[in-house]
Amino acid sequence: MMTEKPTFYITTPIYYPSDKLHIGHAYTTVAADAMTRYKRQRGFDAYFLTGTDEHGLKIQQRAAEAGQEPLAFVDGIVDGIQKLWQLLDIDYSDFIRTTEKRHEQVVQRLFKQIYDQGDIYKSEYSGWYCTPCETFFTEHQLAEGHVCPDCGRPVQMAQEESYFFKMSKYADRWLEFIEANPDFIQPESRRNEMINFVKQGLEDLCVSRTTFDWGIKVPFDEKHVVYVWFDALVNYISALGVGSEDESKYQKYWPADVHLMAKDIIRFHAIIWPIILMAAGLPLPKKVVAHGWLLMQDGKMSKSKGNVVDPVVLAEKYGVDAIRFFLLREMAYGMDANYSEEALVNCINIDLANDYGNLLSRTTAMIEKFLGGVVAPGSEGTDFDAELLELAAQTPEAMAKYMDKVDVANAIGEVWKLVAKANKYIDDTAPWTLNKNGEVEKLKTVMYNLAEVLRQVTILISPVMPNVAAKVWQQLGLSAEAAGQDWTALGWGGFPAGTKICRGEALFPRIDWEAAQAAAAAENETTEPEAETAEALVEPVKPEISIEDFERIDLRVCQVIACEKV
Repeated sequence: MMTEKPTFYITTPIYYPSDKLHIGHAYTTVAADAMTRYKRQRGFDAYFLTGTDEHGLKIQQRAAEAGQEPLAFVDGIVDGIQKLWQLLDIDYSDFIRTTEKRHEQVVQRLFKQIYDQGDIYKSEYSGWYCTPCETFFTEHQLAEGHVCPDCGRPVQMAQEESYFFKMSKYADRWLEFIEANPDFIQPESRRNEMINFVKQGLEDLCVSRTTFDWGIKVPFDEKHVVYVWFDALVNYISALGVGSEDESKYQKYWPADVHLMAKDIIRFHAIIWPIILMAAGLPLPKKVVAHGWLLMQDGKMSKSKGNVVDPVVLAEKYGVDAIRFFLLREMAYGMDANYSEEALVNCINIDLANDYGNLLSRTTAMIEKFLGGVVAPGSEGTDFDAELLELAAQTPEAMAKYMDKVDVANAIGEVWKLVAKANKYIDDTAPWTLNKNGEVEKLKTVMYNLAEVLRQVTILISPVMPNVAAKVWQQLGLSAEAAGQDWTALGWGGFPAGTKICRGEALFPRIDWEAAQAAAAAENETTEPEAETAEALVEPVKPEISIEDFERIDLRVCQVIACEKV
């Protein structure tokens, strides 16, 4: 009898249709994709929702400037967003647009339900509004200089007839819920921030506009359109068909396991959205996780500052897997991360080329040279085997502990401890010496252990780098089925004995940053610059040295006793 798989539902915010999403936007979606792939490896029925938020004053204004109707204006932009997600190997389950009928019907039904029970009322709004952020602010909420506290841009005084949602009515209930569910908002610093915000006094929320008409009509008063944030947040259940003839997805996946977003929109997801659900009598999501920003030298990456980085250019230059790895490796849980192209190159060179790629290269080279390219366990072990095998056994659980918190950076760090251990294992066991001394059985054991670590590491890291497994399996002489693709294959000894490896080119060639800079400078000086290729940035392959040459190298190990970030 088949048992039903456990479910996992993760969402990213539905993105405002910007002309071009920058690499900072890509982090959220790549992280959600990696979480989805990880959960599927663990045997979950994982569902991943993303999409686009297409209503509001700023869309109407930009469409008018372009001489287009709003829907036609956003259609082309949305197509570009979907192509970007395809480029970055984002395997979403559904992509929802707030202009779709299925979404509009749910928003109108929910709005009317809350109105009919007396939690939405008509009044007049007078206050400050930031058009780029689609957000209302009171006088005391504005930043110094009388500007938007989120984006720093000017605000406008708005005065119009509006409908208001009785947020204040639910403040105490919200606080009680947070106290009973301390993990609901993560990380802890964001939870404390939201609690303080509500304790200062929660005001009723303006949930309709009359000064423009690009939005979902209030069902009982069509001169009003629903406020974009009330509209947009509902996508998490409208995409599942709540209230429709077929509610099967809603019944199966809701409440969401994780709403994932950047910290600047945490207030909408952690306060407004839960209170809307409370008022509607619907279950609340299980967790809201806010990650940090990707920072440039001059602060947060944003179009208004002109410091955005195009992920398409980076992916073409360095490869999609490398970009995904860098984003997820560098963004520490709940913290901001610094971005520079040099930091990206350093990450590729150190973590991917020197550590992971070099482990594969050294292992396959020695198996080919010493054992005729055949992987088979030996009948004798070494003094260093037990420590490696113990860490390999512990790594999946250590990684899972962080992944289940959506702390992908530390999860990768746990896997990289095993990569580092395997590289040290090579130095400790000295396979070249075992070969020279004719200790064939020990040599076989060492080479088998290294191949098995590579198999396990590749399974673990494939949610982060979905294309890397096929390249590694090819060099290890394995099919995907023989290698294993999920966590059921992580028991030690899964590498098929007698496998013939097929050594290939470097998995992640080292990049000469100085050469890359020089090439870019030279390119900028030409009148008709040619497209820079990733191959031009790779150091020339040097002639292979003999094992005797290698033995003459004086390798020394040091212990780092202190360090500090510069």
